[in-house]
Amino acid sequence: MQRYLNVDGDSNVEAYESSSTYIDVKFYGTAKVYRYSYLSAGQDNVETMKRLAHSGTGLNSFIMRNVRTKFER
Repeated sequence: MQRYLNVDGDSNVEAYESSSTYIDVKFYGTAKVYRYSYLSAGQDNVETMKRLAHSGTGLNSFIMRNVRTKFER
């Protein structure tokens, strides 16, 4: 996994890894990795999450507002 840049210094996202159809996100304070896929969260949301992850800002806020519980189980 790649460490999340956290440009603003206030994110709960620790690391991420993306593939063509999903993004895995690890939050601070948990060992669990959350997979948000095209199937579970929708293609547009996953692509937005990948863009935010690569830019290092806004990912945690986007997850909390849009896809909080839409991870694969």
